[in-house]
Formats: sequence, structure tokens, C-alpha cells
Amino acid sequence: MKHLNKTATYGCLVLASSSTLALSAHAQEVAGAAPANLESIIVTGTRQANRTVFDSMAPIDLIDASAIDSTTSEDLLDSVAQIVPSFKVQRLPMADGQVFVRPASLRGLSADHTLVLVNGKRLHRAALLGSNGAQSADLASIPSYAIKRIEVLRDGASAQYGSDAIAGVINIILDDKAGYQAFSQFSQYFEGDGTAYRAGVQGGWDLNNRGYLATTFEYYDAERTARSRQRPDAEAYQAAHPEVTLRNPVQDWGQPDRDALRFALNSQYSLTDNTDAYLFGTYNQGSGMSDFNWRNPESSVFNKSETYPNFDLKDLYPAGFAPHFGQDDRDLSIYVGAKGIVGQLSWDASVSQGNNKIDYQLSNTINASLGSDSPTAFYAGSLEQDEFTANLDASYLLQNDWFADDLNIAFGAEYRQETYKVSSGDEASYLVGPAAKEGLPSGSNGFFGFSPAQSGDFDQDSVALYVDMETMLSSAWTIGLAARYEDFSEFGDTQNGKISTRYALSDHAALRATYSTGFRAPTPGQLFSERVSQGLDTNTLEVFTRGRYSPQGEIAQIINARSDANIASLTPEESNNLSLGFTYQDASGLNASIDFYRISISDRFGTSTTFSLTTDERAKLIALGVTGAESITSVNFFQNDYDTKTTGVDLVLSRKFELGEGNLNLVAAYNYNKTEVTGGDISRNETQRILLEERLPKQAGNLSASYSWADITLNAKLRYYGSWKDSSGNADGDIFQQFGAETFFDIGLNYDITPAIALSLNVENLFDNYPEEATFQANRGLIYSRNAPYDSDGGNYSLRVDMKF
Repeated sequence: MKHLNKTATYGCLVLASSSTLALSAHAQEVAGAAPANLESIIVTGTRQANRTVFDSMAPIDLIDASAIDSTTSEDLLDSVAQIVPSFKVQRLPMADGQVFVRPASLRGLSADHTLVLVNGKRLHRAALLGSNGAQSADLASIPSYAIKRIEVLRDGASAQYGSDAIAGVINIILDDKAGYQAFSQFSQYFEGDGTAYRAGVQGGWDLNNRGYLATTFEYYDAERTARSRQRPDAEAYQAAHPEVTLRNPVQDWGQPDRDALRFALNSQYSLTDNTDAYLFGTYNQGSGMSDFNWRNPESSVFNKSETYPNFDLKDLYPAGFAPHFGQDDRDLSIYVGAKGIVGQLSWDASVSQGNNKIDYQLSNTINASLGSDSPTAFYAGSLEQDEFTANLDASYLLQNDWFADDLNIAFGAEYRQETYKVSSGDEASYLVGPAAKEGLPSGSNGFFGFSPAQSGDFDQDSVALYVDMETMLSSAWTIGLAARYEDFSEFGDTQNGKISTRYALSDHAALRATYSTGFRAPTPGQLFSERVSQGLDTNTLEVFTRGRYSPQGEIAQIINARSDANIASLTPEESNNLSLGFTYQDASGLNASIDFYRISISDRFGTSTTFSLTTDERAKLIALGVTGAESITSVNFFQNDYDTKTTGVDLVLSRKFELGEGNLNLVAAYNYNKTEVTGGDISRNETQRILLEERLPKQAGNLSASYSWADITLNAKLRYYGSWKDSSGNADGDIFQQFGAETFFDIGLNYDITPAIALSLNVENLFDNYPEEATFQANRGLIYSRNAPYDSDGGNYSLRVDMKF
């Protein structure tokens, strides 16, 4: 057992990288009283096994299982966003696949600027590319009941981990404890909708003191919410056609129907006194359904055609129609490896396979260009992301007389292969039918199916080498250095480095700082995939169609014939990260930390300027057989489009002390984050610049209190979000609205009925606070902005029972 403890600790450490990290006061607090060992040793970002949290050089938030369990949502994104102020996530109703795979932002940067790890190993990306092209891992696929803790590194770490770690790293540590436990939870919004059921069971076994095996099953079923009013044009149509009964409202704005079954496995076994084998992984299989915009019976999709003179779409949909958009998704990851110790050398060798697949379906819709030959339900095709990774890591502790402590030298190599696959849908979902020449839209209305021309397998390989070192130059001064070389098959190589340092002012206070360069490599999906989408103009209430195409394809060549266009191949984003911090702790239970940071990113990835098509250009797209070409009004491309500078500060204060017969824990956590566009095409595009700089609150914070005595724990939290700005989503995109600051108050009561049974009642948004209404979107039936960085569905309560066996 002694050997197991030693190698298990090393196992986490070797999977990370060279800079030690600080466990901030907020990190120690977020779940209440974290176990003592979690407050002393960190595993993310260091290969130095003897570093305590106070000895570390950069900030990290630690979230333990009880903090995750205290949040109502089944989606891990929501749980983290409620706990870490610098982490934000949007709901995004009617945003195609983003309503199910939602992008999240750490420190205001793109979703794929944050690297996600499971037990210190890279988690594969989701297959969906967001509206700005971001392709990141899907945290929602991880069963939250299987999590022991989460470590959120708020610091650039590309030199340690590779691509994507510009904003930071989220490391999910799976549970490994022995025993049996289960839970059941019911939740619902105050409005009476969004009813959700969750249940989970976990079993863990000690393997004869040679290892462990833990398995977790989790299931949830969440119904949709609706925060909508009847559209004015629907009211007008109802008044003009009393013989037709319209649904009220004709479309729902809110969270989708969603259900999923999730599984996690975590195991390790000692093969010899010096070698352990491990196997872990996760699985998610889910489905969801959501609405799209309502099609008014007087809109162009209902036009009669000479090609189908006997077909009238009003006979099929007399009250118009709102397409139903759904997806079936599957996510699988598996990691296999071995690790051990030979003298002063520790090693870890592993391989992993990750796969995410999304199948899209539509119903209650039409391919109008096919007239009476069109079905009303379609399989629209699938997206699939597949990743294979092989790692070899080693760490050597060099004893020496040069420094105040031993020199830890870590080095290793990584091979990664990514494959992005697009599979075509039913022919009718993308077909350009005979009536298209009369102006009737082609493809499954609401979401075009993927055509054979858009389908295919696209891949990219990369090879990386890294080295990092860490030691104490004196009894007060610690320093760490890291360097990484990485070569990609599609665009070449990159080199990055990091220097970290910490200086102890006393036993209770220390200064810390890091400087690093970083990068994010474009993925095969971003390099080669294409997509046609539809939106609704809030002025005309007409559906418009846009296309996003590969910067290396024929359509890019057509646009490049313009004198004002310069569509180029994608290259990696590059960053410079600087952070300065102060941390304090004392025996009284007071903890404090403040960290200033600046992140400069050049060649940031996003969508190019939107090009409105000329008649001649549209004719060329039609000649190429482009899906929906006859109705496409504009096109854009993924590009290295702009440069930004992000500056901010994280401030955390906490205090634990005895009060009466119990213990009180108080915490304040605050983040200020400002992003400025400093160059590139977006700097000359006022609409896009505003969205980049003001789409998320610059300020966010939490005030929380937890009081425990006997078998009862009371929790209270105040969540604050500063003001932010949103756009209309029109074809021109130039209508904006400023939304003011919002505050939400959460409470919770936990009661241990017996040592084996616990009951929890949690209420989020106790005072049923709703944000300002989105006035410029009122004629879409929407009440609250679809891009709100918080839940805009009002108050929510949950009742949960936990059992141990």
C-alpha cells in the first residue's frame, strides 16, 4: 500500500507539466471544507511531487465533488460557471447545434482557448464548430457524479500542454474511492417547466491493496423551457385568418429537451513494486430537441410554383411551421497506460482514443424546392471528431549542490492524430429541387443537410517534444522553466516557452509571476469543413441564408477575385501571457490572493468579413452545385482575422472560523476582464469589434457563506454579473442593446438524516430575478436575449437524496 500511495501521487503529477500552481483561497473554498490532502498537494501543472498549494506559482481554482453536487444543472458547464467567476457560458437557444454543445469562455477568450484534461490527459474535442469557429471539448459529456474534483488553472500553459491552453486548463479528476453510493434528484423552474430528473450510482472497489476500480452510471432527463411571447406577425395573421388556429406562442425560446446516459471508469493496479497499470474513460449517449423560427404562412417559403401547380404548402401547414431540430450524440474516451519509478527516474507511457459524433434530424419542415415530392422529416447528416494520442513522459530528480533544493527535470513526447468527418444526410435534405429556379428555398428548411460535396474525412497529425525544470534557487525563491516544440502536418512547427517564479516574503505571504508564449492550432474541421445556415431578420421577419466555406476551396477563389478580398489559409494563433500575483494565508483561517494578467493574442481565429453575393457570384455557386446557392445572400470564411489584448484581475478572500456550535466559511471572489481588439480586419468592422469586446460582462463575482453544525449545513451565495452588450442577429448585424448588471441569490440546506442518507434542498435564483427584456428581438417572440451569460429562465429549485451503502 505504501508503494501505491507513492505512485498514485506521481501518476497525477507526471500527467501534468512543469510549473507548480497556487491553490487560491477561492479554490480552497468552493466546495466548503475540502479534505486536507486537497489543500496541501496539487496535481495540475507540476511534476514536482512535494509542492504544496501555498508553494505554487500560478492560480488555480479547486472544485470538489460537494460543490458540483450543490448545483442543480446536469451540465458540468453550468456548475463550473456558477463557482468560478472568470468562467462564463451562454444558453444560445435556436443556435443550431450550439443549443446542445454550448461554448464556454475562460477569461473572456474563445472556448477552444481552454484545454480540458481528464486525470491529467487531454480530452478530445467535440465535433461541433461554433458560430465563431471555436471547436472545444464538451464538458457536458462528463458524468458529474464521477468527479472527485476539478482543478481550473487560470494561466497560459501551451508550453506545458500544447495547443489550446492559452486561457488556461481544466483538469477533471475522476473518483477513485471504495464503497457504494447513489443519488436521485428532482428539479423544476418556478414557472413549472424545465422539469428534470437525475439519478446516479457509483461503485468502488479496493483491489487487494494493489489498486482500485471505480465505476459510475448517471442518467438525466430534462424537459424544455419556454420564455416566449406570441410574435406580432403571428397575432396579425391570426386576426386576419380566424379560421386557422395558431399555437400561442408559435415558437419556444428556451432550453431544449435533453436526456443522456453517462458512464465513467477509473482504475489502477500495481503490476510490480515499481510499475502500475491504469485504465480510465468516459461515455455519453444523449439526444435533444429544440425549436427553430416560425415560418409565417405569408412568407416566401409558402409561394406557389408553376413546377408543382397542385401543391400548396398551406394545405400541409395551415398555421405555418416551426421546424423541430434534434440531435443524437455519442461521446467516448478511453485511456490506457503504465507508469513507474526506476531510481530517481519516474515515467508514464499511455495511449488514448477519443470520439465525438453528432447526428442531426429535422421534422415539421419541408424542402420547398421539391414541392409535393418533399418529405417533412429529414436526416441531415453527421459530424464526427476522432483523436488518437500517444504520450511518453518522464521526470528525473537531480540532486545537486548548486541550488537550495533538488532540480526536477521533466521531459517527454506526444503524438496526436485528429480526424474530422462529415457524413451526408438524406438526399432531400440538401437537394436543389425543380422549384428552386422559381425562388423557392432548397434543402431541409431551417437546417440544410450535409451534401456529398461537403462530406469527407479530414485529418492532421502532430508531434511534440517538451522539457521543463523546476527548483529553489534559495529558501525563499522558486523558479520553473518550460519549453515545447510541436510540428503539425498541415502548417508546420511552433516553439513556445514559459518561466514561472515565486518569492516568499514570509511564512504567510508570497509574490508570484509567470510569463509564457502560447499557440492554438487550427483543427481539421476548421481548415476544411463547410456549412450553410439560416437566420431570421428581426426587421423584415424573412429568413435569410448564409454560407461558411473553407478558406482553401473554390468559393474562396471566387470571392478572392474581388479587389477588397484576401481569403488566406489558416495559421496558428499565437499568444503572450503575463501574470503577477500576491497570495497570503495564516493560521487564523484567512486566505487571500490577487492576480493581475495580460494576454495578447495575434492572428486570432474567427469568421471573416461577410461578403454579400453579387448576381454573378451567386450564378457561379449554382454552377458549382453548392447547396442552397439560389437563396444564399452572403458568405464568409474562417480566417486568422484579428489581434486582441485581454487584461484583468482575479481577487479572492476567504475566512474560516468557529461560530457558536458550528463552523462558518465566508468567501468573496471577483474577476475583472477586458478584451480590446488591437488589429486585423475586425478592428475595421465596428459590428464585430463591439461583439468581441462587449459580448460578455467585464465584471463577475461571488459572495458565499456556508455554516455547518451537527448534521445540518446552510449555504448562501450571491452571484453578480456586470453589464454587457448584444446584437440583433440580423443579416446586417448592426442593432445593439446594452444590458445592465444582474444579481442572483442562491440558498441551500443539507441535512444528514443518518450517516448513510442525506437530503438536500437547493434554490437557485431565489427571488426569481429576470434580466432586462431584449427589446429589439420582441417581434421574434423572444423576451430575454438568447446570448445571455447566465440562466434567464427565472428561479429553480431541486430536491436531492444521497445514499451510501
